Amino acid sequence: MVLFFGIVISIHADELDDITKQLASLTADLNSKESDKSNIAKQISGIRSRVGFISAEVAKKEREVAEGEKDLEHQKTLLDERARSYYKNIKKSGSAFIGLLIGENFSDSLQNFFYQKVVVDEDRNAIVKIVLYIKNLEDTKQKLVDEKRQLAAINKQLDSQSSLLEGEIASTRSKIAQLSAQQQSLVAAKLSALNIPRSAGTSARGCSDDRSVDPGFSPAVAFFSFGAPHRVGLNQYGAKGRAEAGQSYDTILRAYFNFDEIKDVSGVRIRVEGGSEYDLEDYMKGIREMPESWPQEALKAQAVAARSYALAYTNNGSGSICSTESCQVFSDPGGRNDGWTQAVEATRGKVAAQGGSPIKAWFASTHGGYVFSSAEVWGGSTSFTKHATDTTTGSAGGFSDLQSNAYDKSSPWFYCDWGARGSYSNTAWLKPSEVADIFNVIELVRRDSGTKDHLYQPDKPHPYGGEVWSPEKVRQELQNKGGSPVESVTSISISADFGFGRTNSVSGGGISASGDEFKSWFNLRAPANIQIVGPLFNVETR
Repeated sequence: MVLFFGIVISIHADELDDITKQLASLTADLNSKESDKSNIAKQISGIRSRVGFISAEVAKKEREVAEGEKDLEHQKTLLDERARSYYKNIKKSGSAFIGLLIGENFSDSLQNFFYQKVVVDEDRNAIVKIVLYIKNLEDTKQKLVDEKRQLAAINKQLDSQSSLLEGEIASTRSKIAQLSAQQQSLVAAKLSALNIPRSAGTSARGCSDDRSVDPGFSPAVAFFSFGAPHRVGLNQYGAKGRAEAGQSYDTILRAYFNFDEIKDVSGVRIRVEGGSEYDLEDYMKGIREMPESWPQEALKAQAVAARSYALAYTNNGSGSICSTESCQVFSDPGGRNDGWTQAVEATRGKVAAQGGSPIKAWFASTHGGYVFSSAEVWGGSTSFTKHATDTTTGSAGGFSDLQSNAYDKSSPWFYCDWGARGSYSNTAWLKPSEVADIFNVIELVRRDSGTKDHLYQPDKPHPYGGEVWSPEKVRQELQNKGGSPVESVTSISISADFGFGRTNSVSGGGISASGDEFKSWFNLRAPANIQIVGPLFNVETR
């Protein structure tokens, strides 16, 4: 449960964690099923190819059998003729045979006699060979027919498996979509307590750089996040930094989006929810997402992004769009004439398009040195969003490198600790014992997941009327389960992937956790509304 500005938001202790784990499991299952389906499709393709070959071979064998049978009939005719002659000769009377032996033409007669016998024998052998040949053809043909029948049965089985998998894949995708929606709802509820800005046009709020502020105790520990959600699409402060570095609006846009072209549109009207309908360009003049004093190229990039977003959001004007940060901030332009108006006029009608259609060009105030794809943040893949390191060098070698070279480093939300307590100079500094409590909670849950329901924020009542365990109770329970609780942690090690832009692990008090695991339990257990925001965070001490 988070209390902020008198608003109470209740969150299940393990709900978000469970949903995250379910999503990971379902995604792995989906990938496995899609791989299986792909393999089945390959098998079916191979079977169909084999069946086609067999059908051609069967037809070929049938032709060869027919030709062999014709040849057999011819050989039988020859054999009949020669056999009659041969047997006629050997049935002659003995005297005739003796006459043959003593006659003047004995040699010729004998030669002719044996020649007839040899010819008959050769014909007989030829017939045998043809018969064997035909039998072999018939056997081969039958084997092919049998294989074809077997393949047909296997193909039917595979088709059934493929259909079943297709249904399971559709079901899994539906579950992922539902859980993703729940996940985003929970995340939004938790983050709403921080009053996080979504655009550079709003006043600084939600976070501060407490490094120079004394909370009244020492040592003190705080966790600093890079950037503010959602980190997808145009990085507004990054666009400002790029414009100040001399980049054009087209170059700026291509740093944050994949698109084919910047095209011109006209004749579209935009309907604002609960308000009026405007010509697209008049609507654009009412957008208030960037300070009008910013460099023109940054404002132009924002104008093209906002125009593209409005068209994609409303399906080219057929729908309506809200006027808040949930869509993009808008108020009636009236007689507005400032730097923003100039940027709108300079980019009149221009949108970033992919496949001929405007892209849904999301934008946010501060990405923290990185830009993320929609799939990485929300789970829904889009071809026009991208992942990149948003620095002058195109890379980051560490926290200090990122702080020196990120294009959005001038943002008040670039590097800060989120949340605060009414005491301790209104800072997000934590005592070493409070940090130790978070590590103890992590170790306790690992040993007994059934303890989760007691591990809400100890400075607030249980949101469902149960018992919230104090840090002392957590230490006792951990000890009872064979663990070694810690009472104070000031030395903390952070490991980060600076290629991707996320914290990989956090270690302290002899306990190590992944970045996601530590962040989840930190956000649940830390006092007041103090939270870690985003995938990349660091630790500071004083």
